[in-house]
Amino acid sequence: MAIPRFLKELAAGLFESLTSKSTSRKSSEPRNEHGGQGRRADKRREDGVGESAARDARAEANGQGQKRGRDSTAGRASTDPRHAGRGRRAEAARHSGETLVVHSLSELPRIGEAPKVYSVPDLGLPEFDYSPREDDFPDPGEVVWTWVPYEEDRSQGKDRPVLVLAEIERCIVFAQLTSKDHDRDAEQEARNGRFWIDVGSGGWDSKGRPSEARIDRLLCVAPEQMRREGGSLDEARFTQVVAAIRRFHR
Repeated sequence: MAIPRFLKELAAGLFESLTSKSTSRKSSEPRNEHGGQGRRADKRREDGVGESAARDARAEANGQGQKRGRDSTAGRASTDPRHAGRGRRAEAARHSGETLVVHSLSELPRIGEAPKVYSVPDLGLPEFDYSPREDDFPDPGEVVWTWVPYEEDRSQGKDRPVLVLAEIERCIVFAQLTSKDHDRDAEQEARNGRFWIDVGSGGWDSKGRPSEARIDRLLCVAPEQMRREGGSLDEARFTQVVAAIRRFHR
């Protein structure tokens, strides 16, 4: 039986349509596959960028934390009183050469300043004039009290009796006294450059112990830094002390 022509044309159209759709799906699959790979690659790149940014952020945060730690440590070091104390001692040590020893009259200590060493080689011996008076002023021959720095550490010292020797430019030159008996260690003291002379006892020592005056190291201070109490030497003993000082420094 013969197939009508219109059926043949319909079948051919359907076949062509089905063939075209199949070809279209096949041709589009590679694009879809490549497109998927591209998206995954893009995602990996985005993930990589994200991880890198995260690492950079963590590194920056750590760096800032370390810097803050260093800044905080530096702040503590600058305000720590122990460091401040060391700084003050170091500063005092740097200036000790100009403040400890008086080489000229312009360097004599002023009111409020601690005693300084009176340099005999630079200034010569002062004029000794025994003249104790009841006038509330430290006069030569009197024993008064003042704060005296230690020789080995100027930042430390003690309140002690001293023998007033002379006045120069409104400044008092004196010798420090001690109740320690240096007759027992005279050789050792001499090796260390310290020399003493007996001055006897007086009202400056509450226990009545005999005292000695140091003759190798004369000091000076403003009279306002002294307290006028303790008594005085008699003129004969004062003259003996002055003679010993002259012999030592000639």
